[in-house]
Formats: sequence, structure tokens, C-alpha cells
Amino acid sequence: MPIKIPNNLPAVNILEKENIFAMDEKRAYSQDIRPLRILLLNLMPTKIVTETQLLRLLGNSPLQVEFDFLYTATYEPKHTPQEHLVKFYETFAEVKNRKYDGMIITGAPVEQIPFEEVVYWNELCEIMDWSRRNVYSTFHICWGAQAALYHHYGIPKYDLPQKMFGIFPHTVNIKEKMLFRGFDDVFYVPHSRHTEVRREDIEKVPQLSILSESEESGIYAVIDKKYRHLFITGHSEYDPLTLKAEYDRDIAQGLPINVPCNYYPNNDPLQQPLVRWRSAANLLFANWLNYYVYQGTPFDLDKLTDAEDLCGLDGDGI
Repeated sequence: MPIKIPNNLPAVNILEKENIFAMDEKRAYSQDIRPLRILLLNLMPTKIVTETQLLRLLGNSPLQVEFDFLYTATYEPKHTPQEHLVKFYETFAEVKNRKYDGMIITGAPVEQIPFEEVVYWNELCEIMDWSRRNVYSTFHICWGAQAALYHHYGIPKYDLPQKMFGIFPHTVNIKEKMLFRGFDDVFYVPHSRHTEVRREDIEKVPQLSILSESEESGIYAVIDKKYRHLFITGHSEYDPLTLKAEYDRDIAQGLPINVPCNYYPNNDPLQQPLVRWRSAANLLFANWLNYYVYQGTPFDLDKLTDAEDLCGLDGDGI
């Protein structure tokens, strides 16, 4: 089944060339089924790139998905054309009276700034609070995960001695949880961050469970006991050359940066990067969309209740 996205979004042509089934609005409206409604709060500077990465993964599903795109009104993006924002994006004031089956909050390049000093922090907190009443399942990525863990549970982030940068092996702690259905015993995830959250802080919060981690890169996946909020510290959505672009950028600017771990054959930046995370990334987003959104969200979104009141699907299967 397709993803439904706005007519003329730049990602459409890219996805069609990759054989991702993307349906435009005109065709979707002729179908007599209810698509899942997903809101993407895009905090990344290169918004078109991030849109394409996430749509590519969410389009690899038998479910029809309809997207709205959101950006913060309290910060003007500098790396995305204004006409793109005007045409495809909305502010929180424009979406706050709607309800959604799912929401994705991306990472952002502000992790070394204290949360309260981020320009759009107050607005983001308002959106995160709103999501608990108006979104069935929220998927937080990297800094978005750190921000939500801090806002909802008071879990701090810590500076790392050097950037966590590369492709790292991970294992699943609770294998019966459906988020990791079909995963190998060891799977790989890209990370690119200067900060971390720690196991000892998360374990103090009884509402949270650690689903996956890595000996090298630490905590990867955390879920709340209501199955309504996922916190993912890595960037499974990254393209094959995303880390290369970050590495080349920092080298060109004379910034201290190590060669990304487990990325280039023989650790040689002159070679083509080795992709080893794509199958796990597709499974991650497909499992979230199916088991944590589609299988639990009410058909009538007006019946959506607060995440504190509704436990989603009970039992060990989720």
C-alpha cells in the first residue's frame, strides 16, 4: 500500500525512482478507506532530505499513510527554501485542533545546548504535551528522544568526550516486544551525536523500559509502559552517504572529527561506505507503524484519549 503525500512534494520523484509506492492527494481521495494520519515535526536543518529519508521507510508498508508536515514558528529555518515551507509545512497553531494516529519528532543539531536555551524549547514542550492528548503513538528520534525523555520524565543528557559517530552493533533486551519483530540477534544503527542518556537514569523511572542498546553506543530504544511513546537515540533513517556528508563537512571546516566507526571498508574514507543498517531500519518503522499505530489507534480519532489513560494493546505481544 502507498504513502499519501502532498502533490508536487520534491520527495515524490525520488521515491518513485526507488519503486516506493507514493500516492498523491487526488488519487488517494478516490479510495474508500481511512489512511493513517501521521504528523512529522521536522527539526532537522535540511528538511527536504529528512522528509525523503522518513517517507522512504514509511512507504515500505502495506498501510496507506497520510502526512502533515510541521515546523516550529519560533525559529525560522535557514537551510530550507521559504517557498517549500509555505507550500508543504504548517505551524502548531494550524494543526493543534486535529488528532493524529502517529507523530514523528526528529532530531536537531542543538544537542550541546541546554534544553531550556534552545530557541524553540517552550514551543516544543507545548507540542509534546499536546501529543499526549492528540496523538496515539509518538516516535522520537535522537535529540527529539532526549528532549522528550527530559521533558516528560526529567531524564538528563550528558556530554560525551567525543562524538558518537558511526555504525554500531545493537542487541534487543526484550525480544517479545513487537517493535523488534523480525530483527537479527545483532543489528546495526547509525549514530551521530555529542550527548547521551544513561541506563541508570532511565531505570529510575518505572514507566519506562529499555528495549535495545549497544555496548559501544549505549541506549538505543526506550518505550513507555503505555506503549504510546518510543524514544530512539540513533538515526536508522539515514541514507548511505549521510555520515560521509557530515564527515566531509567537518573536515572541510577544520573541525575535530574521527572517521565514522564501522562505516568505510578498512576505515578508509576514500572507499565507498558499507550499508549494513537498511533492513533493520525498514523493519523498525514498519513495525512501529503496524503494531504501535495501526493495531491500536481508534478508527474514529475523535475518540482518542490521553496517553496516560489508554494503555494501547495489552499483553506481552506488544
